[in-house]
This record gives sequence, structure tokens and C-alpha cells, in this order.
Amino acid sequence: MFNTAFLDLAPLEEAGGTVVLPGSKSISNRVLLLAALSGGTTVVHDLLDSDDTRVMLDALRALGCSVVHAGSAVEITGIGGVASRTRPTESPDVGRAGSRSDPATGAKRLFLGNAGTAMRPLTAALALMGGEFEMSGVARMHERPIGDLVDALRRLGCRIDYLGNEGYPPLKIHPATALQLDAPIPVRGDVSSQFLTALLMALPLVATTQDVVIEVVGELISKPYIEITLNMLQRFGIAVKRDGWQRFTIPAGSRYQSPGAIHVEADASSASYFVALGALAATAEPLRIEGVGAGSIQGDIRFVDAARQMGATVTSGANWLEVTRGAWPLRAIDLDCNHIPDAAMTLAVMALFADGPSTLRNIASWRVKETDRLAAMATELRKLGAEVEEGADFLRVTPPTTWKAASIHTYDDHRMAMCFALAAFNPAGVRVRIEDPRCVGKTFPDYFETLFSVSRTSTPHVPVICVDGPTASGKGTLASEVARRLGYHYLDSGALYRIAGLAATRAGLALDVAHEHTIARMAEALDIVFTEGRVLLHGQDVTEAIRTEEAGMNASRVSALPAVRSALVALQQGFRRLPGLVADGRDMGTVIFPDAPLKVYLTASAAQRAERRHKQLISKGISATLPGLRADLEARDARDSNRAVAPLKPAGDALLLDNSGQTVEESVAQVLRWWEEKRSFS
Repeated sequence: MFNTAFLDLAPLEEAGGTVVLPGSKSISNRVLLLAALSGGTTVVHDLLDSDDTRVMLDALRALGCSVVHAGSAVEITGIGGVASRTRPTESPDVGRAGSRSDPATGAKRLFLGNAGTAMRPLTAALALMGGEFEMSGVARMHERPIGDLVDALRRLGCRIDYLGNEGYPPLKIHPATALQLDAPIPVRGDVSSQFLTALLMALPLVATTQDVVIEVVGELISKPYIEITLNMLQRFGIAVKRDGWQRFTIPAGSRYQSPGAIHVEADASSASYFVALGALAATAEPLRIEGVGAGSIQGDIRFVDAARQMGATVTSGANWLEVTRGAWPLRAIDLDCNHIPDAAMTLAVMALFADGPSTLRNIASWRVKETDRLAAMATELRKLGAEVEEGADFLRVTPPTTWKAASIHTYDDHRMAMCFALAAFNPAGVRVRIEDPRCVGKTFPDYFETLFSVSRTSTPHVPVICVDGPTASGKGTLASEVARRLGYHYLDSGALYRIAGLAATRAGLALDVAHEHTIARMAEALDIVFTEGRVLLHGQDVTEAIRTEEAGMNASRVSALPAVRSALVALQQGFRRLPGLVADGRDMGTVIFPDAPLKVYLTASAAQRAERRHKQLISKGISATLPGLRADLEARDARDSNRAVAPLKPAGDALLLDNSGQTVEESVAQVLRWWEEKRSFS
């Protein structure tokens, strides 16, 4: 997952390959709660690992459930509908999302982030189970309505107080005195289907001696999500009787029974982004999506029908989809999207590529999601150049006549980030920035990595920042931090030469002209991986071995061999991958990436560099003298500057940065300012 303030997307051109989707959020949190309400142990396979499922797991631990991670599976030992009265062992994540007890009242405090699939069902279940609980979340959760669910529970006899604004979390739940189950329980269906889902999942706990009936008031929206709920209830032994979409009966004697093991289907809402991607850009080969297919129980699989209407060519099996571009430009649509409210957001971005205005109707529920998605979508589409009409429950999108580069605000809404990433495939090649990309952690933490794995673009479109300079100028520290801030790959070209020198000396080769071509052939075959600050050579960690003073000297000797330098050029250029690269070395801007849009050359003097190196060595307990270090650096500078191939010098268009008196943070800030000037957004 990209933990950066923003993520710049290069102009993207084609797509193809295979995507394996994560588990469904909707199914995952339903399964977790149902497993908790059952007796015995349920083994959950393919559970989504995301912010929303983590807050649900934290809450279940607080209620007394045992949660054991067993390889790729999670084992949930349920509490059979009775919450633990003892104080739980607190999760190590409790400061972020977890539980603690109020010492004054003994109420358990459950923090549920922005997970509606946790807040609403847990509210209903805990109100019926008994006990003192406080339910809260992030600021946006406290703006998402829950009043219709609370009203329905209060009619039953549940005791629930609002701790903030009426009709919204946070909530305080008290033990119910006597429940009124004789009359049908009314609940509105036109705000959020999660209210009905919450009641359907909680009421089996009290349907012991009589049927319990729920009646939906008004039109029920998002019916496919209720179908998921009913399907999951069936798996856990609850056979709900349905009379159309207005009346649901939970039979007397209902009791949750663990299925023993259950697999979570891949997320159909997440599939929508890649179905759209195939429709936009899968021209040379299909885009295959694995984990969900024609047999899905999720309503959002019907997004495929909408994509076909717009021109996508889609084939499918029980557990896979394959998509290629069909009609181009896409065909405009006018569609009632009530059955696919989440996936419909992807249609709004696809509409940018259509042959006329598209209208998405019956999407009023967007306003009470993670953000007001109707307003947010209209605002961000306009940034890209579209004309947008925003109605109370519809959106009309006219494609841009002129595309505009845009920085997309994501409103802490995962779906805003994921669907707008598709705008990077715009035919004008304008840049798209996604603000706060980490918000995809709610449902699809590896979304951008997955997107890049199946996206293609011309090499010049992949941005590169080069940081060159002499030995000990601080270029590695600067470049790696800039790469981290931007979410780009990092190339330590000096490490490649150090690794080549290490491999050669381990093979017993002298680092001289006599062995030049042998070392070059060896360098061509090096299997090098940079991962989490470590360097692997043929699977062996050589991080420490290449950081010695001897390894540095050997790197300088190896780099003076023309055949070795040529062998390593292609290897270095191969690091230029989406979303971008920051490369440091001595010839990044002059030889390896001469087309890089930003080249920085560090100009600290040998005397100043010697002082830095002296401090570093002394801190490590290594004896050194300033005169000796300075003489060594000056000798290396002379050798690097006078070599026949790729001598050390700034590129003609490089920006010079004297970082002698700067902190690392000051140098990083300067480079990022220069980068913003190169890639400004209107």
C-alpha cells in the first residue's frame, strides 16, 4: 500500500494480464460477525485483510471471541450470542482501532473506524445481547446516519443513547429490559440497506420461541446486498422467509450454527475497476480477473452488464472474467444504478470515455456513504474537464472536449481513489494525481500495485528523478527519501557496482582490465532485488557486505571498466517501472536516463564530504582521520571524473544543489519543490 500524501499517475496506454482480487468486504465482515454469534470455531478462508475487517476483528476480540490467524486462514471461536462480561485483553492496535473499558461505567468502548459494515450490524447485535457498550468511529462515521436502525431497535425495547448528534454515532448501548417481539418491526429501506442487514443478522439471537418479522418501510435500495446477507445467514443455519422485498420472517427456534469452514468470495465491487480497465485499454491481450465470476452471489457482479452496454467484451466462468476493449469510444448509457450503488462510481469515470452524455440514476444512497459521493464525484469529474449535472439522486456526465491535468481529492473514500485512477488512461496523456492513496486500505490495500502490474505505457512516460554527485555527497540518503515521499521505486546504482565488485572478488577475480569482460558477463547475469531496505544477490542478503569501505573502493574500480559499465546499463534502465523511479549515482542523468525530467547534481566539496564521512565512521566505532578521508575522496573524484566512459559530471540540464549546510529534510524539500514545478496541476 502507498503510504504517501499523494500518488502521481503517469499517462497509461494499455492493459493486459491477470489480476487476483482480494476477498469481498461485504462478505468478510458478515462472516466475521456471524462466526462470532455462533458457537464453536469457524475457519474463514480468503478473508479480506483491510482497515474495515481489522476493526471488526478488534471488536470481536473485545467481546470475548478467540481470533487465531492460522496461515492464510482465520479461526473465529464464537461466543454464541453472549458477550463477555470480563475486560478483554487489549489488542496491540488499540490506539488505532480497538476496544477499552470505561472505568466509570464499565462500558466497553468499541472504535470502528469508518466501517459501516461493522458499526451497524454490531449496534443491532449488541443492543440485543445485553451489556454496556460505547460505539464510535472516525469523524465521517459520525456523519453517517444510523437513526432509522436505532428507531427500529428502540421499538423493540433496546436502550440506545446518542452521544453526539441525534441520529448519528457515537452511541451508548445499555442492556434491554424487556423486548417487544409480537408486532412486525418496521425499518426504512430507502436510506441504507445496512439497517435491514443489521436487523436480519441480530434478530435470530432472540427468535427463540416465536417468529420475528421485519417490515421494510418505503422502497428497499441495494437489494443485492440483502441477497448477500440472506445467503450468509443460510450458511450459518438461519433460513429467513422472504415475502418480496417488504417482509422478512425469522423462524422461531432459529439458532446460529457454524458451518465449520467458509471461503470468502473475491470482491465484485473491486472487480469493477478492472472490468472498466479492460474496456478502456485491453487491446493487445485480455485482462483476466480471477476470484469472482458468473456464479457470484454479489450484486455488483451485474456491473458486467453495464460495462457490456458501454461496449466492453466480457467472457466469464464460475470464478473468472476476461475483458477486452470492444466499442471505442465507449457508448454512453442512461442507467438505473440502484442495484449496483458502489460499482456505479466506476461507471461515472467510464463515462469520461463515452461518445456522449451518460446518466446514472437512482443513486441517492451515494450521499450517505464514506463521503457525499454525488457531490464529490461531480467536483472531481469537472476537474478533468467533464461537464457534470448533479441531481438529488442522479449524475449526468458529458465527456471532456479538452482533458485537463487534475489532482483528485479522495475525501478519505477508497472508491474515489480507485475509480479515478482509471482517468490516467485518458487519450490526451494528461497527468492525474490521486491524493491520499492510502485510503484504499479500507478494502483493497494493494490496489495501486495491482493496477500497475497490468498497466503498460511508453517508457518515456514513466517519470525519473536523477540524483548524481560525487562519493559521500549524501545522494543515496536524499534519493531514497524522495522516492519514499513520492511512492516511487528507488535505484541505488552504486549498490549495483558494489554488488558486481563483491561477486567478482568472491569469484577470485582481480578488478582490472585483464578480467574486464569476465566480470561484465557475470554482471549481466546478476539477480538483484531491493526490498524493504535490504539488498539480495541471488537470494542472499548482502546488505552489510556491500556497505564496507572495501566494497566502496571495489565499486569505484569496477565502474572504471567500460565493459562492466555497459553490462550494467540495461540492468539499471530496467528499474524504470510504474509509478516512477528515483535513481542515484554518478551518471544517472548523463548516461542512464538522459531523458529524465528532473536531474539534480550535488556539489558539496571534498572537505565538507570528508567531515560527514568522518562523523559517520566515528559513530560506528571505526577509526579515521579527516586528512586521510579527504585525500581518499579527492582521489576517487579524480578517478571518476577522468574515466573514459561516463565521467562524473553534471548533466547539461541538471539543477545544482549545494547540500553542504543543509539537513536531509531541507534537501528533500528542495528536490520536491523542483519536482512540483515540473509537474504542476492547475
